[in-house]
Amino acid sequence: MLIIAGLGNPGAKYAGNRHNIGFMAVDAIHRKNPFSPWSKKFKAEISEGEIAGEKVLLVKPQTFMNLSGESVGEAMRFFKLEPKDIVAIYDELDLAPGKARIKTGGGHGGHNGIKSIDAHCGREYRRLRLGIGHPGVKELVTNHVLGDFAKADHTWLDPLLDELALNAEMLVRGEDSQLMNKLALATGSKPDGEKAPAQKPAAQSHIRAARNHAQPKILPTTGPMAEMLKKLLGNKGE
Repeated sequence: MLIIAGLGNPGAKYAGNRHNIGFMAVDAIHRKNPFSPWSKKFKAEISEGEIAGEKVLLVKPQTFMNLSGESVGEAMRFFKLEPKDIVAIYDELDLAPGKARIKTGGGHGGHNGIKSIDAHCGREYRRLRLGIGHPGVKELVTNHVLGDFAKADHTWLDPLLDELALNAEMLVRGEDSQLMNKLALATGSKPDGEKAPAQKPAAQSHIRAARNHAQPKILPTTGPMAEMLKKLLGNKGE
């Protein structure tokens, strides 16, 4: 069994917040895959289903972000699972909007929801970080995180969530690099490991091209023109 926990804050007040992209992600997975209706257990909204032949429990902790681990840890222990059986999906300030990264283990990066899961479940679980961008100034971080996605954000947000939901089998099977490529392509990003195409040399103006054109230069050696060129260019043989 796999637990996919989307992190966020409960209630209509927070529903559209950037901090709630984890909730949005599991909602998208729930919509596009065969899952039971949402119910309440483990201090969370939960839904059971099956993806890629494996039982999956979707979890949206209702404890508020800072106590997310209480909910996820309770579900993990109830089903006698280990940290490796958990995928946490959450917002990442240090990734550009629409970028996604996934790894097992690591630090919490100042994210209180992840800090709580680390404390209650251990650290060796998979972490799917979805970029929301940084406002650029530390003092604006709280308002940015707890602010709603702007209308313009939906040009990348909706394709990102839809593609994640449509390729949830890759998430379940652990096909992480393939999934990251799918998400990058859906949002117009460059997949990891793909080099930018080599740039063509800048086109020369027709004047410069004419100057540099490799034509044999036939210079007069006698007569008035030869004398003028000798004065302009100097006698390089001397």
